[in-house]
Amino acid sequence: MTATPRIEVSDLVVRYGETTAVDGVSFAIAPGELVTLLGPSGCGKTTSLRAIAGLENPYSGTIRLNGETVWAGGKGPKIPSEKRGVSMVFQSYAIWPHMTVFENVAYGLRVRKSSQADISANVARVLDMVQMTQYADRPSSNLSGGQQQRVAVARAIAFSPTVVLFDEPLSNLDARLRAEMRVELRELQRRLDITSLYVTHDQEEALAISDRVIVMNGGKIEQLGSPEDIFNRPVSRFVADFVGSANMVEGRVKGTDPDGTMVFETKAGTQIRATAGKRDGKLLALRSSYVHFGGNEANAIQGTIHRRMFHGDFIQYVVDWPDGQLIVRRPPTEMLEEGSPVTVSFASDYCVLL
Repeated sequence: MTATPRIEVSDLVVRYGETTAVDGVSFAIAPGELVTLLGPSGCGKTTSLRAIAGLENPYSGTIRLNGETVWAGGKGPKIPSEKRGVSMVFQSYAIWPHMTVFENVAYGLRVRKSSQADISANVARVLDMVQMTQYADRPSSNLSGGQQQRVAVARAIAFSPTVVLFDEPLSNLDARLRAEMRVELRELQRRLDITSLYVTHDQEEALAISDRVIVMNGGKIEQLGSPEDIFNRPVSRFVADFVGSANMVEGRVKGTDPDGTMVFETKAGTQIRATAGKRDGKLLALRSSYVHFGGNEANAIQGTIHRRMFHGDFIQYVVDWPDGQLIVRRPPTEMLEEGSPVTVSFASDYCVLL
């Protein structure tokens, strides 16, 4: 028997006057799952999150939490935010500077009229989880950004909610701390088996922490799938462009090999074998990290290194080839000189027709 989704959104529409911020969005999140809403600013991801939390009033649609309808258009139920049993971690932390760390974390428990013994036990438990026990008596105004974020997470999980909503919680941290907190949040979510909806515009973050990713654009869902599906099998140019670095090559499908592999002919007449995507595709997406120099892949094309840029963890090459320029990302151990002739090769499995 399939478990009842912790979060279920059906045909959600949110409007501000004549502007439609969320346009018919539907998805469901299973117990213990972490799903990320990913997209650029203004795509509707945060508005969707706030509607689920009860901080926005939708124009239409249905929202269910733990099987209970908390919002339905027309004459349906409209459960207020404080009665939905969800917790939220904000981008701005929303830590009260006049309170100590302990009092910040205890606030939600006091509102729920927990006993002092339960408050003390639960605060101690969650502060230990986020490695902030030694700061319990410190004024919150004396904490670093990373420490404030840990307090915000501790406060969100202190009353053991079944659903936690994260609104770009790491965007105010520096790159190194953001990477560390990303791992900590994911480990904590798995250990507590909390159902989570996470909003970010950072595609690397979304791919790293999510069970599934929902890519949004213009108030609509462009694609929903596992991080691997989103990266390797984008269904639109927007997804291919927004998630990761992809080369876009225009052309048409000219035929099919006996094994079913599609033969895509570029505008310059180059023939590329592809096995993924639409059989009438006019655009081929190829991730820059899946292109090799040399090798014996299904596709091998001659080119010249136009530019080399060192990025630390990888080297990005701009390669002149028959259809213009191709972006190639290789490990820093592969150091080739600008102006060098090269053979670029790539597997047909990673050529996606859109």
